[in-house]
Amino acid sequence: MIVVAGEALIDLVVTPEGQRAVPGGSPANVAVTLARLDQPVRLLARLGTDEYGRQVAEHLTDNRVDLEWAVRAEQPTSVAVATLDATGQASYDFRLDGAADWQWTPQELPELAGSPATALHTGSLALALAPGAEVLEGLLAQERRRDGLTISIDFNLRPSIVTDRAAEQTRVRWQVSLAHLVKASDEDLAWLYPDRTVPDVMAEWRELGVSCAVVTRGAEGALLLAPDGSMHQEPARPTTVVDTVGAGDAFTGGLLAALADLDALGDRPAERLAAVTAPQWATVLRQAALVAALTCGRRGADPPRRTEVQALLNTAS
Repeated sequence: MIVVAGEALIDLVVTPEGQRAVPGGSPANVAVTLARLDQPVRLLARLGTDEYGRQVAEHLTDNRVDLEWAVRAEQPTSVAVATLDATGQASYDFRLDGAADWQWTPQELPELAGSPATALHTGSLALALAPGAEVLEGLLAQERRRDGLTISIDFNLRPSIVTDRAAEQTRVRWQVSLAHLVKASDEDLAWLYPDRTVPDVMAEWRELGVSCAVVTRGAEGALLLAPDGSMHQEPARPTTVVDTVGAGDAFTGGLLAALADLDALGDRPAERLAAVTAPQWATVLRQAALVAALTCGRRGADPPRRTEVQALLNTAS
């Protein structure tokens, strides 16, 4: 079972035709992607009891995301206003003050030791916004010391919300040291490290203890730095872009699902990732890119199901 921790909110999607409220949030989108790829997944989230919160919970349950560890919170549900331009690219404005997602307390966290969890994935605003970020960070530190599961982070930075670049550099550096697998976008890194190259940043993350670093580059595909120091590159899958909502989350879900299929997630995580071969890394990247491309070809964060992905991968091979 893969555990995903973080926000589950409402995306208020604005287009020239009007607006619609749909469930979203980067960690929640990753969880849905994993579930649709037939991976057992449990979401560690704080869900509001308002109408938006009920809509989010129904969406997750309908997609077979386990909510046993979800906290039912009195605070309101967070809202992200996603405005789409003519090319389908999304820009975001967030309504987060006093919302449920960021109010974690240590007492609300489960004991992962002895559970069936093989990986813990988190990221995005859940690791950036106080007071909850510090609580989740403590969980990551505890699990890194225990060495009983794979820790994955997708930073998914939001400079419009967390604007202090120097503070973000410090935060990211510390949190990187707690993870075995780190994913970011080239846009994340261009803002965070404007004077550094992507390979240089990936190499630093490896020095900090990350086994596998991944950077997505939009239409230019993705780079993966493997545990042995080799760099792998995957081109973007050709697609007609409807919008980019949830595409990065779909990539992350596809990546984790492929690693789970290889039994590369679990205890002794560094050893498991080191055992993945070069051809297997190519397969992992290919699946992640395909899942992201299929999501870009649909309206909203609507990742594909395993049967569709497998059929296309088999055709390509």
